[in-house]
Amino acid sequence: MNNVKVIKNEQEHAQALERLMALMDQNPAEGTEAADELELLALVIEKYEEEQFTMEPPTPIEAIKFRMDQMGFKNKDLIPYIGSAPKVSEVLNGKRPLSLPMIRRLHEGLGISLETLIQDPSLKKIEQSDVEWLCFPLAEMRKRGYFGDFSGTVHELKEYAAEKVSEFLSNVAGGFNLKPALMRTTAHDALNDKEVDAYALWAWQVRVLHLAKEETLPANYQPGVVNLEWMRQVAQLSWSNKGPLLAKEFLNKHGIHLVFEEHLPKTYLDGAVCISETGNPVVSLTLRHDRLDNFWFTLMHELAHIALHLDGEDGWFIDDMDAKDRPEIETQADELAQSALLPKEATHGILTAQDVNNLAKQWNVAPDIVAGRIRYERNNYKLFGQQFKTSVKCALGF
Repeated sequence: MNNVKVIKNEQEHAQALERLMALMDQNPAEGTEAADELELLALVIEKYEEEQFTMEPPTPIEAIKFRMDQMGFKNKDLIPYIGSAPKVSEVLNGKRPLSLPMIRRLHEGLGISLETLIQDPSLKKIEQSDVEWLCFPLAEMRKRGYFGDFSGTVHELKEYAAEKVSEFLSNVAGGFNLKPALMRTTAHDALNDKEVDAYALWAWQVRVLHLAKEETLPANYQPGVVNLEWMRQVAQLSWSNKGPLLAKEFLNKHGIHLVFEEHLPKTYLDGAVCISETGNPVVSLTLRHDRLDNFWFTLMHELAHIALHLDGEDGWFIDDMDAKDRPEIETQADELAQSALLPKEATHGILTAQDVNNLAKQWNVAPDIVAGRIRYERNNYKLFGQQFKTSVKCALGF
């Protein structure tokens, strides 16, 4: 038997092929030296060719067209898998990308491997995810512009939900880490007898991070700056008609984001606080209750979380102020927020609207804050009629 060795170049490859053809012409009997040489020679030739002449795998469209030829399919035969005649034409001409639902239908119906149909690494990651993409409030997210320049219909958005939502989540650091199963917060449980939509909450949190990312702060946050005295400085800005805007400016100058994003359906949110990817606190308010007193209390409550509880890690405090059976840390934040706005005993004996105005002037806060405290303490929200119910959205120019 000739000495069969590893092929290292084209000349040796040509010689090996010549010897292989000669042996095949001999048609050696199994078990003979010639047969063993033939088998070994075929192996070394195959290995060399695999290394030197690797073929590019077919593109998804090439694979689909090849399978169509095999099965005698026309374009119309792909409608059950792609959706409509125009879509089929656009996909086959490379003008429309395959969506994950299309890919799954083509895989199951035509037997084309997922490995062939999904060649984009990011799409592979999405396909392997256990996220229920259609559980996101897609129509509302589209309405609010969460998907950038996407101009398609809701139906089209559902077809590409995995890709579009994944892109939305990926545009901020830690967006995927806010997945409900990975979060430990009471906001994901049933609060105040209301079942929270965890996917809507997830979308809202990511949107908040988007808004913070778009905002440039004039200073870095210094841990420890938020305390009772500092919070009282913020509260006294409420005396101005432009108080909410001044508060945003004040927080920004201390390295704290203040963003506004309406709550999504079935989330029941008033506010939240977290740490951004740059290490700056992000206070987010929904303005769910459009009253000035509610704005100031919720803002103080979130600042209290920064002062008392925020430890610089990737935690969130998410607040539904109407919730029952709130944990101890929420009670602590409430108490500090109240102290920052008005001393606890300050409202004793307040009976009239004039009393409200006098006390507000004494403590240099908005009269709405005084009236709101009295209504809450006396559990009578009809006190003072329509007085002291200023719209915060108007004050912010919304």
